[in-house]
Amino acid sequence: MLVILVLFFVTTPVYAQLLSDATGLVTRLEVETLEETFEIKLVSNFDIVDFSFDDDEQSITLNLDSSLENNLAEIMIPQNLLSGNFTFYLNDQDFNPVIQSNEKIHFITMNFTGSGPHMIEIFATQYLDGLSEIENPNNLNVNSTADDANYIIWLSLCVFIIIAICVIIKKIKK
Repeated sequence: MLVILVLFFVTTPVYAQLLSDATGLVTRLEVETLEETFEIKLVSNFDIVDFSFDDDEQSITLNLDSSLENNLAEIMIPQNLLSGNFTFYLNDQDFNPVIQSNEKIHFITMNFTGSGPHMIEIFATQYLDGLSEIENPNNLNVNSTADDANYIIWLSLCVFIIIAICVIIKKIKK
């Protein structure tokens, strides 16, 4: 029993870098349009250097810098800001992330490789859709209840834990 406990502490630092690859930085991007403010939330394992929103193009551009080879991001875009069919580009190349939507947000999961600077462009076909249905648009919150926020946090945490476990198992098998 003591040997197993000692091995846990000895082997954990070896995989500490792998666990840091799966941790997420939370970035909140505020988009102001037509006197309304919308919040786009991003959880990723890379830094957002800059972002822009173009209401004419109905697009978001994210400039990022990654120090890791394997990149993971989860983006939450309010339905009332951008909606419809989405088109994604990673460094000017077509990109197909996983999109899940509900009545409030689009939850986009991106997974790509390559360290260094990258540019992600997101285009939508609908802009400010259903805005008149919002009772208080100046207080728009993507996660209107604590349950929604907790669900997204737990979902993100589960994804990162699963990735970390898979990487550790893969390394152990080698």
